[in-house]
Amino acid sequence: MHPALSVIFFTTLSGLGYGVWMWTAVVAPWERTAGFLNLLVVLGAAVPVAVGLLFSTAHLGKPMRAWRAFTQWRTSWLSREGLLAVAAFLPWLVLAGGSMLGALPVTQHFQLLLATLALLSLGTVVCTAMIYVSLKPIPAWRHPSVVPSYIGFSLLTGGLLSSAFVAAKSPLAEPKALALLALAVAVAVLKRRYWRDIDRGALPATRASALGLPADRVATVFERPHTEANYLTKEMGYVLARKHSLKLRRLALLLFGAVPALACALVLVYPPLAAGLFAAAALCALLGAMVERWLFFAEAKHLVTLYY
Repeated sequence: MHPALSVIFFTTLSGLGYGVWMWTAVVAPWERTAGFLNLLVVLGAAVPVAVGLLFSTAHLGKPMRAWRAFTQWRTSWLSREGLLAVAAFLPWLVLAGGSMLGALPVTQHFQLLLATLALLSLGTVVCTAMIYVSLKPIPAWRHPSVVPSYIGFSLLTGGLLSSAFVAAKSPLAEPKALALLALAVAVAVLKRRYWRDIDRGALPATRASALGLPADRVATVFERPHTEANYLTKEMGYVLARKHSLKLRRLALLLFGAVPALACALVLVYPPLAAGLFAAAALCALLGAMVERWLFFAEAKHLVTLYY
């Protein structure tokens, strides 16, 4: 598949913001001393979420008709994603309004609102992943690790970023570093397994099976079905050289796996450097997620390419 930068920025930036909301809802009850900073992080996380959602409209043929997608929630994961994304801003608006009016105690954070925000964020990330998992013509996207990977990247990038902002006031710098280290390793293992499986796996169909021929028959193409490039060859038939794919995979693993794991290990050894180490790890993890997401599209093979 041809990687669309708008979708890459959408999934990584919005995933970062949703990850901040999910992570903060879990750790905030035990971080009373960092209550005000956590509130600011929750409010600020709306920026990457909103920017990501704006990027998602850039991939639409007619962005002004995007509202119609909300009407198909019974059958469309895209529609469900849109509805949950909008719904997630409702508890955020209450948190923002309460803090501005002084009616929101910084030490309490309205835990129910935070929990609701986290659940809606999780649902949105899952729906984003399910958009791709539900596409049968692209076998690589139906791998069982796709949904956990989307959730893992969201929690990893969001957790590192939020931890960087509250490190100075947080009593949980070391426990969070240990949890994020384990999360970075888990995401790296998931992606290595995914890449291994798509390399070994063959397409579930052939030209012969599409024509209804027996399994031992081979259908060959003696003439191209077109005389010049078209939409299918540009969007569905994107080809990435194997040597470039391996280099990008190693780069992605270094950025979202090795660097965050090393940074978190250093936090365990020397906690006073937690803020800087978490910030550097968050930036590297986000860049690594973008590389991984580019590969997610570039390496996916659409079954229509069997005819080309």
